[in-house]
Amino acid sequence: MIIGIPAEIKDNENRVGMTPAGVSELVKRGHNVFIQQGAGVNSGFPDSEYTLVGAQTLPTIEDVYAKAEMIVKVKEPIEPEYSLIRKDQLLFTYFHFASDRPLFEAMMESGSICLAYETVQTADRSLPLLVPMSEVAGRMAVQEGARFLEHPQGGKGILLGGVPGVKPAKVLVLGAGHVGLASALVAAGMGADVTITDISLPLLRNLATVLPKNVHTLYSTELSIRKELPTTDMVIGSVLVPGDKTPHLITKDMLKLMQKGSVLVDVAIDQGGCFETSHATTHSDPVYTVDGIVHYAVANIPGAVAYTSTAALTNATMPYAIALADKGWKQACKDDEALLKGLNVVGGKSTFKAVADIYGVPYIDPHTLL
Repeated sequence: MIIGIPAEIKDNENRVGMTPAGVSELVKRGHNVFIQQGAGVNSGFPDSEYTLVGAQTLPTIEDVYAKAEMIVKVKEPIEPEYSLIRKDQLLFTYFHFASDRPLFEAMMESGSICLAYETVQTADRSLPLLVPMSEVAGRMAVQEGARFLEHPQGGKGILLGGVPGVKPAKVLVLGAGHVGLASALVAAGMGADVTITDISLPLLRNLATVLPKNVHTLYSTELSIRKELPTTDMVIGSVLVPGDKTPHLITKDMLKLMQKGSVLVDVAIDQGGCFETSHATTHSDPVYTVDGIVHYAVANIPGAVAYTSTAALTNATMPYAIALADKGWKQACKDDEALLKGLNVVGGKSTFKAVADIYGVPYIDPHTLL
């Protein structure tokens, strides 16, 4: 198969779709890999490392899309890429269709096959291609939130871990999945007073036995969240409904319960965000303020630590990319139900029910297309 790896063109997206190690595995299996010149530089991988393992470089993004049967990326295509995508071309990347109607409509119109990292789901309901970036984003959410609690950044001027004689900041983590757990661990490690919420009592019981003593568990309800907000300095939103839009756990009217200069970090912004007042921001313009509350809602948080993120993502995607290249998408999806669940759009048909329901289009069972 001919595989293309274009450079990412989203604002400050420094990751690349695959490391040289990953490319090497594909080349060893007889596949042809073309990578856009300079695509890996910001992740710490110069062109020479790719050509050394057998990849070929192409000068432009247009060349890569025109050449490839399968495109391997990190983030969803953005508008300048829409016209480059052709009928029956396989795209293997994050899409997050539930929060991006123009992207969904463009991919439906293109006739391409869109296999989304974020909805690949194994029998135990885990999301293996979302986990590595969730772990990165959860850790970074605390770093970024701590920075924007500083007064020059618009925050209330509180140090996350406090000092002897001065209490630490209070951090509320909404959702105890991979993002939430990573956030809670980092915030606790920095000395904050952390509360983590979820609607799964078995999960909370398990966390209560493994998390540090400065992390408290709380069953999530609207009332329990409201009661926490007046004394909370930072809220990290990490709720996920696979493939669907995220519910708003903090509404605009709840902001008045918080102290001015408090910080909301919406890690769920890719799926629409879990704060009503959230809208996507970028690394170059990461925050805005609503009713005195600082909002951080960067849609590609892991892009800021591109080396770590690219290596972690390739580790997870590699077995699936090999299967797709070796067998073709139809046979690979027949053989692996987890991969089948990644199919969101196939030849102008909507094949992920939650997304089809959001946009009011017919849902087509992907099994019928194999």
